[in-house]
Amino acid sequence: MNPTLGVVIVLHGSGDVIAGCLATLLASEGVTLDIAVVDNASADDGPAIARAADSGPHRLRVIETGRNGGYAAGVNAGLAVLAAEPELDRFWILNPDTLAPPDTARRFATFNAPFGLLGGRVVYADPPGHIQIDGGVIDRWTGVTSNLNRGASADAPPANRVPDFVTGASLVVSRTFLDQVGPMPEAYFLYYEEVAWAWRRGDLAIHHDPQAIVRHRAGTAIGSQTQTRGPSPFSAWFLHRARLRFVRRHLPTALPGAVIYSVGKAAQALLRRQPRVAAAILTGSLGIAPPRDVTDRLAPGSF
Repeated sequence: MNPTLGVVIVLHGSGDVIAGCLATLLASEGVTLDIAVVDNASADDGPAIARAADSGPHRLRVIETGRNGGYAAGVNAGLAVLAAEPELDRFWILNPDTLAPPDTARRFATFNAPFGLLGGRVVYADPPGHIQIDGGVIDRWTGVTSNLNRGASADAPPANRVPDFVTGASLVVSRTFLDQVGPMPEAYFLYYEEVAWAWRRGDLAIHHDPQAIVRHRAGTAIGSQTQTRGPSPFSAWFLHRARLRFVRRHLPTALPGAVIYSVGKAAQALLRRQPRVAAAILTGSLGIAPPRDVTDRLAPGSF
């Protein structure tokens, strides 16, 4: 009998990528998947595409939240449904703009060391051939996160250190972790949810399997920074807002350094003639109301 693995995918404006994600995921070999696609009030055809997917031997359901409560709220809605299935002891949180090789799900389902959080290797889909992240680390003076092995060849050896967190683009959480730590923190809306979650793990281990690969079409939905472009104002506002929230809650002595870093990044954006990005960085960091680059893309009361 194949091992089983729960999967949570959160949709919001993901109609252009979800078909490819599900096609590769449903082609997984040597594993039986229980997939919860969570719709955070999408305005496009992403949920319909998910419902129409041929799940074959796997189980696939679409969960409607009725609102866009942010990434973590969507993840938690999916986890609540899957955790009710007693045969599932681990849950793979996966971005809709990823592509999974046939063996990745099986590797996650059969990883045999005790863990709280488990990550794999995320590589860029375009341009291909380079690692995006092998787990991340946190700078204790600024709250800035860094990607281990970023830019290295896709066949590089793993980093020689234990990561502080696993990226939410491809993150496996154990039932033990859920029972002890609880759901993903929802206060961030976008970014740093997985960082804050990992921070609370206590003595539960983080592990990494470099052979559990996904290809990530980074930045397709929210304009995150990629290998070839900087962040959008939308992405920058949420990223720096989340970083300062994390610092205030978990690294309060780093607050001066975190603010200085934000000012430096805003100045850097101005030098690159990106005044909207600079404004987004400063307003996000200082907790000022978001610019129209943010509010025009979200329903009132979303965060």
